[in-house]
Amino acid sequence: MGIQFSLGVVLAIAVAALVGAQVKGLQYVLGILLPYAAFATFLVGFVWRVLYWAKSPVPFRIPTTAGQEFSLPWIKQAKLDNPSTLPGVLGRMFFEVFLFRSLFRNTKAELRSGNLVYGPSKWLWLFALLFHWSFFVIAVRHFRLFMEPVPGFVQLFDHLDGILQVGAPPLYLTDVFFTLAILFLLGRRFLDAKVRSLSLPADYFPLFLLLGIAVTGILMRFFVRVDIVGIKSILVGLATFHPTLPDGIGAIFFVHVAFVSTLLAYFPFSKLMHFGGVFLSPTRNLANNNRMVRHVNPWNYPVKVHTYEAYENEFRDIMKDAGIPVEKE
Repeated sequence: MGIQFSLGVVLAIAVAALVGAQVKGLQYVLGILLPYAAFATFLVGFVWRVLYWAKSPVPFRIPTTAGQEFSLPWIKQAKLDNPSTLPGVLGRMFFEVFLFRSLFRNTKAELRSGNLVYGPSKWLWLFALLFHWSFFVIAVRHFRLFMEPVPGFVQLFDHLDGILQVGAPPLYLTDVFFTLAILFLLGRRFLDAKVRSLSLPADYFPLFLLLGIAVTGILMRFFVRVDIVGIKSILVGLATFHPTLPDGIGAIFFVHVAFVSTLLAYFPFSKLMHFGGVFLSPTRNLANNNRMVRHVNPWNYPVKVHTYEAYENEFRDIMKDAGIPVEKE
């Protein structure tokens, strides 16, 4: 049910954009108003979610521990998996954010001949890494459509991405990696019964949406003729708040924009917000120094306590008569 619903929504967006691209007034809505509304929703939603998480109380230190903690000098500490200092936390965050280290160390468990067998699970890590880094490079490359002149670092990314010079126009490596990674992530949810049983429409929808963005982008680049000069004038106008909408752009462009705008508006309210949430996760950004530093919950409600010293002062004579040892005679 989740697959059909998510795919149906994405196809409905495509059909609506194709129909709207045939009407001049709706072209303005799709090409100008929709991107502005989507970007504003993304910006406000992203900031709101981050601030909400940042204000959430973290009364306890709950870092995920996956190795030996700091202990006696002759016991080797796992400084990345169980950091007790700020440099250790920064190192752990770096490898987690840029290389998905915890996913790399993930294992799978399955029954073989009645025995529970653990083994490596590296394919998910590899395609997840390809997906995220390809997405990043593609986003950087697209800056050339929003800026004039094009910055040098964008030109460098563009050159390195198309360095194989396969065909004309050149085939970008990240286009291939991005599409393959999405197909793998979708196939994993289709074919793995355990993953499929846990998957919801919120898991399928962004994957179908991203696949639609990739397919329409490839179609515009290699198969469907579009006015690239007109497209750049639209995007530069959007970036400089002087929107224009020339004629003859091509319907496929409006479908692509509709998909991207939907992704932007959906992003802050979806699981994709792990992009911002990973930096605020107490399981990752806290040092495990509970045995070295006493942590007092700053959100504790102030209550009147009866210390042992006060208790002994009150009942010392009775305790001594009863033979109970006391700290002070």
